[in-house]
Amino acid sequence: MDFAFDARTEELRSRLLAFMDEHVYPAEQVAEEQRTRLASPWDTPAVVGELKAEAKRQGLWNLFLPDAEYGAGLTNLQYAPLAEITGRSPHLAPTATNCAAPDTGNMEVLFQFATEAQKKQWLEPLLAGEIRSAFAMTEPDVASSDATNIETRMIRDGDDYVINGRKWYISGAMNPDCAVFIVMGKTDPDGEDIRRQQSMILVPRDTPGVEVRRAMQVYGYEDHSHGGHAEVVFHDVRVPAANLIGEEGGGFAIAQARLGPGRIHHCMRLIGMAERAIELMCRRAVARTAFGKPLAAQGVVQNWIADARVTVEQLRLLVLKTAWLMDTVGNKGAHTEIQAIKIATPRAVVDILDSAVQLYGAGGVSQDFPLAELWASARTLRLADGPDEVHQRSLARREIKKYV
Repeated sequence: MDFAFDARTEELRSRLLAFMDEHVYPAEQVAEEQRTRLASPWDTPAVVGELKAEAKRQGLWNLFLPDAEYGAGLTNLQYAPLAEITGRSPHLAPTATNCAAPDTGNMEVLFQFATEAQKKQWLEPLLAGEIRSAFAMTEPDVASSDATNIETRMIRDGDDYVINGRKWYISGAMNPDCAVFIVMGKTDPDGEDIRRQQSMILVPRDTPGVEVRRAMQVYGYEDHSHGGHAEVVFHDVRVPAANLIGEEGGGFAIAQARLGPGRIHHCMRLIGMAERAIELMCRRAVARTAFGKPLAAQGVVQNWIADARVTVEQLRLLVLKTAWLMDTVGNKGAHTEIQAIKIATPRAVVDILDSAVQLYGAGGVSQDFPLAELWASARTLRLADGPDEVHQRSLARREIKKYV
């Protein structure tokens, strides 16, 4: 395995790093100030539109999509270090480059499984950054980490499906630019194969019966920059059968295809968050004095920084190995590594951010520095795309199977 960046990756890294320094980091405070003057907290600050226009102009757009016609045509291994860079400013940079969840996963689903008509109606405006989208899977009344538990019903009625159910933590749904939901529900709830009971369907946001009920907080944050996380109720929502993605009963398989690349993206962005935390720790350590000497000279602070650096280097290699395997042997061949990065990365990055918060003291939990919000985001990713325990279970069963 050769993890040296190829010429194209190096060139994109150089351009993206410059874009971050010249445009994204200066825009962080501007976005917060503009948000206080918006008519709705869910509206998008003007500076975000300016960042998107500049990213498009510089060719730093849709980097995540491996298809050269629709996206940048990068492999997972080429995109991984770019996702790390955007993770240093996770509430602005992914959106600015049109590489933000849940749109990335939704675009991948549409690219792989949608009809030409569906692509024309939804994929093309998503790729252009003209609309946003949401992925409606998680439900409050069941353990949604097991997709076979989903209770939302999608019942065929002539040329339509009628949808009834309640979802929550539907990321991006509070954003007024969110134009469409990809909804996962059961089309055959009594089917013999529990993994063929589910399907996915496109539901325009303005369809009668769709109620975006409320925004869900994340550790007290409303996560405006992410478009919020909503509770959404579907009450007798009727959509054409032509809105079905793929075949009836294919929802479980589509979900698995969607989550593989998404985990790589999340984990590399997390490593970028950890790098931002290390930078902030070092700046704080050399600028502050306690008990007669700089924090940088305090043994415990040195240990935090050293341990953080070792951890990040280990995580990066594991994630790059996973990306390389996905490119060379496919997602199934990288199963163990995909599970491993999803277990290890959020857990370790939370610990690094926790040390950074400790180093900043009261400032670490305040709104004056990004650490508290970064911590909340990283801690949430121990649940998103499946909680740690689900991945541990899957990985352990695969290991044990070798000896049975």
